[in-house]
Amino acid sequence: MFDFWKFPIMNPYFYVSFASAEGTLENYVKDSIPLDKNHNKACEQLIDVEKSLSNVANSSNKLSFEAKLLLAKLHYCKGAYDETLRLYDEINLDNVLTQNMSPRVLQLLAESFSIKGACLESKGPSTTSKFKVAEQEKQVLKCYDMAGDLALLYIQEREKMAQNNSSGDEEIDILTENAIKQSPLLYIKMGNIKQGVGRFRELLRVVESRFTQSLRQALARQLAEVLIRGMCEKTYIPIETYHSDSNNLPRPQPRKYSGDNLFVPRELHEEALLLLLVAEAIATREAVLNRSVEHQEDRHISYENTTAVYDLLAITLVRCTQFLKLCDSFEKAMRFSFEEFHIWHQFANALVCAGKYSRALHVLKECSRLKPRNTVVLLQAAKLCFECLHLYNDGINLVQQAIDSCSDNHPLMSRLCVAMGIGYSLKAQSTKLQGERYSLHKKALDTFKRAYELDPNDHLALFHLALQLAIQRQISEAVRCVKMSLRHKNDYVHSLHLLVLLMTSEKKYEEGMTLIKAALQEYPDNLSLMLTRTKLEEVLLGPEYALNTCRRMLELWKELYETDVDDTTSGRKYRTLTSNDRSTFDRRSFAQLQLNELNDRDTGSLRAESVAASRVEQTLSEVASSAGSILHSRPGCQESWLLQAQIWLHLAELYLSLDKMTEAEGCVQETSSIFPLSHHVAFMKGRVFEHKHKYEEAKSCYENALSINPAHTKSLQHLGIVLHEQGNNKMAEKVLREAVNVDPTSHQSWFRLGLVLESLGQSEAASECHMTSLGLESTSPIVPFSVIPHMLQ
Repeated sequence: MFDFWKFPIMNPYFYVSFASAEGTLENYVKDSIPLDKNHNKACEQLIDVEKSLSNVANSSNKLSFEAKLLLAKLHYCKGAYDETLRLYDEINLDNVLTQNMSPRVLQLLAESFSIKGACLESKGPSTTSKFKVAEQEKQVLKCYDMAGDLALLYIQEREKMAQNNSSGDEEIDILTENAIKQSPLLYIKMGNIKQGVGRFRELLRVVESRFTQSLRQALARQLAEVLIRGMCEKTYIPIETYHSDSNNLPRPQPRKYSGDNLFVPRELHEEALLLLLVAEAIATREAVLNRSVEHQEDRHISYENTTAVYDLLAITLVRCTQFLKLCDSFEKAMRFSFEEFHIWHQFANALVCAGKYSRALHVLKECSRLKPRNTVVLLQAAKLCFECLHLYNDGINLVQQAIDSCSDNHPLMSRLCVAMGIGYSLKAQSTKLQGERYSLHKKALDTFKRAYELDPNDHLALFHLALQLAIQRQISEAVRCVKMSLRHKNDYVHSLHLLVLLMTSEKKYEEGMTLIKAALQEYPDNLSLMLTRTKLEEVLLGPEYALNTCRRMLELWKELYETDVDDTTSGRKYRTLTSNDRSTFDRRSFAQLQLNELNDRDTGSLRAESVAASRVEQTLSEVASSAGSILHSRPGCQESWLLQAQIWLHLAELYLSLDKMTEAEGCVQETSSIFPLSHHVAFMKGRVFEHKHKYEEAKSCYENALSINPAHTKSLQHLGIVLHEQGNNKMAEKVLREAVNVDPTSHQSWFRLGLVLESLGQSEAASECHMTSLGLESTSPIVPFSVIPHMLQ
C-alpha cells in the first residue's frame, strides 16, 4: 500500500514550487473548464506548472503523492486521458486508504476519482464486447460514487472546522459536482432505475451544508424530473427507511439525516412535490437579483435553473389540482422575474385555473406588454373578459389590439374575428338602447361572416355565425350554417344543441327530439341537453313524461355530488396537497360550465344587471345558508349544489303545470334551502302564489326577484300579469314595456303587453303588439337561444 506520510524533512523549495504550481492550476480550472475546446489552451498555459509538479512528483518526498494527483488533473485538462489514467494506476488510486484523511487530501481524492471516471467515460471501452462495456460502466459508476461521498465528507469536515469568517473556498469543484450529478443518471442509463433513484435519495439524505445548496437544488430537481417523466403510480419505488451502518462500508461515508420522526413521502406525487418545494426554496433564496451588467450571466443561469424548477412544479401541482398553491409559488417567483415573459404567463395560467380571473387579466396584460405581438395572450385575455368577467368593452379592445398587430393572412386571424364577433354579440345582448343593440348585432354578424371567409373550414366560425343568425331570427340561414359546422366537427355539443333549438323554432319537435336523444347518447352527462329534452317532452308527451327525465337528472347530479363529497370529506385528517386528482377538478369544471348554461334559461338577456345579481345572490345565499347551519355546512363544491337548485326549480314548474301544488311547494322549499336569496327562488314562490290566485303575495315575490335582478324577464312578465289581474293596468303597461326592452325577442312579453293595452282601450297599439308576438312566436325556440354559450373553444 502506498504510504505518503513517512518522508524525511524536505527542502523548502519544494513547498514553494508545489504551492505555486497548485495555485496556478486551480486558477486555470476556475477560469477555463476542462472541455475539448480548451485542450490546446491548457497545453500552452500549463507548461511551467507541469514542470514544477513533475519535479515534485518524481522526488521522494511527502508531497509526491499530491503532486501526482495534481499532475493527473493537469493532463486531464490537456485531454491526455491515457496519461491521466497511467498516473492513477501508478499510485493505485482505487486502493488508497481514505480513513482519517485530512480535509485537503479528501478534496484531492474526490477530485481524482471524478477525473478518473470522466476519463474512462470519455475514452469508452476498448472492445465491443458487452461484458467489457458493462464492466467499464461499473468502474465509472464506482469512481463517481466514491468522488461524491468523499466530496460531501470533505465539505462536512471543513464546515466543522470553519470559523465564522470562513470564505467560500470550501465549495465543491465543478468536476466533482458533475460526477455527483452524473452518478444516478448513469445507473438509470444502464437500465437500473431502482439504483439510480436510490443513489439520488442517498445523496439528498446527506446532512446539508451552506456550500452544497446549489448541488442539493440540482439533485432534487433531477430526481423530481425522473419521478414525473419516468415513473407512474404502479412503477413507483417506495422509499426504504432502513438505517445503514456506515462503519461496515468499504469507504468513509458523509453523515446522513436519520431518526424515527422524519417525514417520509408515501407516493410518487408526494415525493416529487416535496423535492420541488425544496428546490424552489433554495432557488428563490439564492436567486441573483442584481440587475447590473457584470451579473448578467449569473442572473441568466440562475433564472434558467429556477425556471426549470417552476415548470416541473407546475406540472406536479396541476396534476394534483393545487392551483392556489401554484399561484403562491409563482408569486414568490415575481421578485426575480422582471421582464421575464415565461414566468408571468405561467402565473396567469395558474390564476385562471384557480378562478382568480380579475387578477389573471392584469397579469395577461403585463404579458402582452412584454410581447405586444403575441396574439395568443391577447386572445386568452379577451376570453377571460367575455366568459368570466363580462367586461365586453375591454375584451373587444384586446381583440382589436391583436387584429391591428396581425396581417390578413395570419393563421389566427379567423379566430380573432370570431372573438370580436363574440364580443359584439355579448355587448349587444347587454345593452339597453335598441339602436345600439341593432348596430352591435349587425357588427357581430358581419364579423362572423368575415371569419368564415378567412377560414371556411373552421367549425367554430360557422357555429357562431349560425348562433348569431338564430339570435336575429334568420332561422333558415342559421340551419344551413350550423349543418355546415357539424360537417367539420360532427360531435361539437353546442352545434348539436343549437340545431335542436333551430328545429323547435321551426316547430319540428319530433325531429328535435330525435336529434337530442342522439346527442345525449354522445353526451349522457350534459344537464343542459337534458333540460331542453324535458321541455320537448313536456310539449310532445306531457309534463308527466318530462318528470322521468328530471328524476334522471337528479340521479346524475347525485353521482356527481357523491363523488365530489367523497373527494372533499373522506379522510380529511389524512389529506395532503397531492390528495386531489385531475378527475375531481374536471368534474367541478364541468359542473361550473353546465351551471353557466343552466342559469337564466328563462331569459334571452345577458344584461349587466343579471351578471351582477348572480354574483351577489350567490354570495349572500352562501352566507345565509351557512349562518343557518354553522355546524352542518354543506360539503362539496358550491357549483354542485347550484346545479341541484336549477333542477328543483324546473321540477317545480312541471308540478305547477300538472296542478300539483304540494309537490311544487316542496321543490321550491328544497331550492330555498340551497340558494335562499336567489331571484329564481323568489320568482318560483311568486308563481306558486299566482297559481293559487294570491296576487298580493305573488306581486311581493316578483318585486323581490326584480330587486335582486332587475333584468329577469319572466319576473317582469308575471308581475305585469299580476298587476293586470289587480286592475292596475298603467303599472302593468310600464312593467311589460320594460320586459320588452330587456328582451325584445320574447313573444310572451309582446302578447301580454297587447292584452294590457287592449284593456286600456289602445286597440291599435294592442293589435301591433299581438302581430309582433305572432311573428316572433313563429320563430321562437322551445328555450331561448341564449342558453347556447358564446365560447372561444
